[in-house]
Amino acid sequence: MTELARRITATGWWWLAIGAVSVLLAVLAVTALGPLAASWRLPLALSGIGMLVAGFALVGARRVDHPDGSIAMVVVAILAVGVASAGSPTMAIMQVIAYPIAWTFTASMRSAINANIGVGAAVAAGFVISIGTSPADLAQTAFTVTLSLGFSLAMGFWIARMSELGDRNGVLLAELQGAQEQIAALNRDAGAAAERERLARELHDTIAQDLTGLVMLAQRARREGGTRDETLALIEEAARGALGETRALVAAGAALTGAAPGPDGGPAPELDLPGALARLADRFEREAGVRVVTDASAAPPLDRDREVVVLRCAQEAVANARKHARASTVTIVLDEHDGCARLVVEDDGAGFDPAAASASAGFGLPGMAERLALVGGSLVVDARPGRGTRLTAEVPLDRVDA
Repeated sequence: MTELARRITATGWWWLAIGAVSVLLAVLAVTALGPLAASWRLPLALSGIGMLVAGFALVGARRVDHPDGSIAMVVVAILAVGVASAGSPTMAIMQVIAYPIAWTFTASMRSAINANIGVGAAVAAGFVISIGTSPADLAQTAFTVTLSLGFSLAMGFWIARMSELGDRNGVLLAELQGAQEQIAALNRDAGAAAERERLARELHDTIAQDLTGLVMLAQRARREGGTRDETLALIEEAARGALGETRALVAAGAALTGAAPGPDGGPAPELDLPGALARLADRFEREAGVRVVTDASAAPPLDRDREVVVLRCAQEAVANARKHARASTVTIVLDEHDGCARLVVEDDGAGFDPAAASASAGFGLPGMAERLALVGGSLVVDARPGRGTRLTAEVPLDRVDA
C-alpha cells in the first residue's frame, strides 16, 4: 500500500467513526432535549457535536498520517465533549471518540495520560452544569467519570504495551532477517570456496597429471634423439586424455575412465572401478616404462562418489611414483577390509619422508587425505628413504545393492 493510499484509508476510518458518533449524538440530543428542555440545552449539545466534526475537518484530518503531537485536535476534543455534556449528560457518549483522540493525537505516554484526565475533567464539568451539584448528582458524576477514565487508561496502557511489543518484535524480525542474509552470504561463500577446492583437486588429480605425463614424454623423446612413432602416439594419447578430462570438468562430471581418451579427444566410455584402474596401470606402463601389477578381483561395490575418490587416490599415487620414486614395479590392489574398500599402492622406489612431504606445498598427499576425509575415509603412508612407499587408502563401504 502506498503512503497516499494508507493516509486515505486512515482518514476514512476516522471520518467513519466521528460521523457515526456525531449522527448518534445528534439524534439522542434531539430526542432527549425536546420542547420541555431549557432552550439553551439543545443548541449547546449540538454545538459540542459541531465542534468535534469541524475540529477534525480543520485540524485532525491533516494530521492523520502523523498524528503524534497534534495537541490542537486534543484540545478540540476536550472542549467538544465538555460543551456537549453541559447540554445533556447523554452527550457523554462522545467519550467513545474523545478518549481515542486523546491517545492517538499525543506524542508521549505522559501527554496521553494528561489528555485522558482532561477529557474526564471536561465531562465532569459538563455534568455539573447539566445535572447539578447535589450529593447524588456529584456521586453520579464521579462514578461516570471514574469508570470511563479508568477503562480508557486500562485499554490505552494495554494497547500501548502491545504496540511496544510489536515494535520490539519488528526490530527482532529485522535483525533475524539480517542474520539470515548474512548466513546465506556465508553459505554462498563457503559453497564457492568448497567448489574451488573441488576443482583444484580435480585439476591436480586429472589434467595436471596428464600435463606432467606430457612433459615427461617430451623429455623422453628428446633423450631418444629421434622422435619415435610410439612416443608421439603416447603424447597424443596424453593430450587427448587431458582434453577429455577438461570436458568432463566443464560438464560437472567426473568420469571413471582412468584418464584415457575417447575418439576425437572426447572422454572414453565410463568403466567400472577395476576397469578404470586397469586402464590407469596400462597407460602408466606405456608412458613411464614401469611395470604395474593390478589386482581388483576382490573389489567391493561402491557408489559413484566413493569410486571417484578411490580412482583419484590411485592416480595421485602412481603419479608420485612416476615423478619421485624412480621405481621399477608398482602394485595396485583394491579389496575389502574391515567394512572398508581398501586401496593399496606400493612401489619399490626411492621412498621419502612423509612428514616432509605433508609439510610441503601442493595438492599431493594433503589433497588426497582431504578428498578421503570428505567420504569418511582415511590415508596411511608407510615410506622411508631408500625403502619404497606403501600408500593405503580406506573408504567406508556404501551398503546399497550394486
